[in-house]
Amino acid sequence: MHFEKHVFICANDKDAPKKCCGSGHGMELVDAFRASYAAQGGTAKIRVQKSGCLDFCGKGPTMVVYPEGVLYGNVQVEDVAEITKSHLIEDEIVTRLQIQ
Repeated sequence: MHFEKHVFICANDKDAPKKCCGSGHGMELVDAFRASYAAQGGTAKIRVQKSGCLDFCGKGPTMVVYPEGVLYGNVQVEDVAEITKSHLIEDEIVTRLQIQ
């Protein structure tokens, strides 16, 4: 496998009044994860990219990490460093943000 982990962050936009991740800073999270991973000196091959709807709009902004298939909800920019260090680098799920 070319990438050890693949991170998809919802950046989908929907018409109001439906909640959506894109207007809830989806692209800001993509950029923040890329910067955070580089700053923390990650050496694994990890790909971070935007995605379309992950179908958890009410829990957005949402993201999923593969190959584990771990879904995270209500992810804020303040959570990026923790998820990067714990999950992407140390392989420990951040359970307080995990969607079961």
